[in-house]
Amino acid sequence: MIMRRLFVSQPMRGKTQEEIIEARDKAVKKLSLILDEEFEVVDSYFTEDEPKDVKSSGVYWLGKSLELLSKCDLALFIDDWWEYRGCRIEREVGRAYGIEILEI
Repeated sequence: MIMRRLFVSQPMRGKTQEEIIEARDKAVKKLSLILDEEFEVVDSYFTEDEPKDVKSSGVYWLGKSLELLSKCDLALFIDDWWEYRGCRIEREVGRAYGIEILEI
């Protein structure tokens, strides 16, 4: 059986790497139990520095996230995702392009 690829959209601003990864892992585990399925989770936590010529950091990282989303079968939206522009845009793009959208 081929595992579906999962993109997790979550608020990251003001959170530590540990908090972000812990929230993501908890949500993926919960989704796996609910759907009785395991997923290949695409890592959307970026650790590299953005290029020096970037004028809008948010747009740059959103573009990188959308690139990852394009390679996934479904997208999971967690925490207070609706309060964050990037998450709302990721959801809209996913819906517009037929990627299955889930929320926890």
